Amino acid sequence: HVQLVESGGGSVQAGGSLRLSCVASGSHYGSYCMGWFRQGEGKEREGVAAIAPNDKTAYADSVKGRFTISKDNAKTTLLLQLNSLKPADTAMHYCAADYGLQRPHLPASWYTVWGQGTQVTV
Repeated sequence: HVQLVESGGGSVQAGGSLRLSCVASGSHYGSYCMGWFRQGEGKEREGVAAIAPNDKTAYADSVKGRFTISKDNAKTTLLLQLNSLKPADTAMHYCAADYGLQRPHLPASWYTVWGQGTQVTV
């Protein structure tokens, strides 16, 4: 069972960039499907990007070409590079994981372990 701690959020101008990190502690990190999700004020939580244990990735249409998800297995860290940020990207961003998933699913309901979130404001 992993525990997740996010960092890297902040306030940037439109067009700017941020890099979010999610450090995982616990065993079997490499066997988890990992994802980034966000929830704007008054909105439902939505999947942004996910990466499966075999490194296959999936992205929401709204972030394709702007965001990149990656893993640093040596540091048990999940990363999300956010480029060309827009005001619509303003939200609390969460890291999540699930041990059973083998594909990069985006719906939040598939994931069972969650971090506390980090705020991105554009």
